[in-house]
Amino acid sequence: MRPGFDLTGKRLLVVGLARTGIVTSLFAAAYGALVTATDEKPESELRETAERLRNAGVTLELGAHNSETFTQADLIVVSPGVPAKLPQLERARSRGIPVWSEIELAWRFLRGKLVAVTGSNGKTTTTALIAHILKTASIPALIGGNIGTPLLSLVESSTDSSVTVAEVSSFQLETTESFRPEIGVLLNLTPDHLDRHTSFEEYAAVKMRMFDNQIERDAAVLNADDPEVARRMPTRPQVYWFSRQKRVAQGAFLRDGQIVFRDRGSEFALAHCDQIPLRGGHNVENVLAACAAAHLAGAEAAAIAAGVKSFHAVEHRLEFVAEIAGVSYYNDSKATNVDAALKAIEAFPGALFVILGGKDKGSPYTPLREPLRARAKAALLIGAAAEKIAADLRDVVPYIHAETLERAVQLAAEGAQPGDIVLLAPACSSFDQFENYEHRGRVFKELVARLENQSMAGAGPRKG
Repeated sequence: MRPGFDLTGKRLLVVGLARTGIVTSLFAAAYGALVTATDEKPESELRETAERLRNAGVTLELGAHNSETFTQADLIVVSPGVPAKLPQLERARSRGIPVWSEIELAWRFLRGKLVAVTGSNGKTTTTALIAHILKTASIPALIGGNIGTPLLSLVESSTDSSVTVAEVSSFQLETTESFRPEIGVLLNLTPDHLDRHTSFEEYAAVKMRMFDNQIERDAAVLNADDPEVARRMPTRPQVYWFSRQKRVAQGAFLRDGQIVFRDRGSEFALAHCDQIPLRGGHNVENVLAACAAAHLAGAEAAAIAAGVKSFHAVEHRLEFVAEIAGVSYYNDSKATNVDAALKAIEAFPGALFVILGGKDKGSPYTPLREPLRARAKAALLIGAAAEKIAADLRDVVPYIHAETLERAVQLAAEGAQPGDIVLLAPACSSFDQFENYEHRGRVFKELVARLENQSMAGAGPRKG
């Protein structure tokens, strides 16, 4: 039984008015809270949002944060983009005021079972696949969280028989208190967001918060092939492993081209590897994790196999965009860290023109050196991190300072030959030039569509 939370009459402060903050403000106001929402952006940049929230009875403080408002609240809910160590939040905590993420509040209102997916890479694909398999199995499934739909938006749709599948990030987990998924999935742990978390150890500890409140009947689905995950195994929930390298005592693994699930000594096949429609070995891991989680959530083997076979790649994740004059274009804008870019590069045998760059997140780019040496013809560098990437890559692959994504696409198109691949796998966040990774991916696809139109009109990119 979840603890619930009575919002009636509570002075609730929402910090940050992006998508999550707006939904939180409206939800809390509808449930009787006295809501104040604050954002450092001026009202001139939030006119439509401001009007909508005021009409719902929300008090707004825009242009700056008022410290007194923080210390007068009964509860503070922070949006994922707001640093958890903001001085005003630290002062509020020192006075005993709880500071929660939206997923902490939503968890207390959601009905049914919760499956939460986290990790450094692969979260969105795995989350989407679990939900797709459950729907294929005729299990009522909702999907949200960091994948784009705040969990609070799903509360009214949830029922005692539904399963909510949520992608959760470290930014959301660091301000949880009692958050407890019945099934928690940890895909991998590699350095990420070191521009916000002070160290890899702190980042990993935040990820492991997902399992802190689980109890014996809950399940943790963990990557047996990732040593950083394996050495942090939680003690309370039942642990199910997934592995593409070895047989596991309990969980999902590969044998003779099949995904096999082992539980309490019995084994049965869930799906065949030939049915996986996604490119790259890392996606085999994602499918293993999704199959295990879906089975634990109630899906039968036949539905799991059908769900895997009918699943389509998620937008911005190794998404095939077009083939123009024999050159293939792939959008992996969600590769927002070095490890994700590494996996994207390794999904192809070679002949790559790789577009790298954006806002640096504090990790070195040197792990890309050998994969680029082996597979890339050139790297096109964009954004604020271009100089650092160039320094880390040095002479392993020819690189060009393209500066913008538009220029990078044009240069790649001019240099590529039939059979080559142009891959957007930035290894960086997007916030220096774009609103988010989705915006970056959409722009990339628009630029490729423009090239395609030019090619069809007989004015394709000039080679030379």
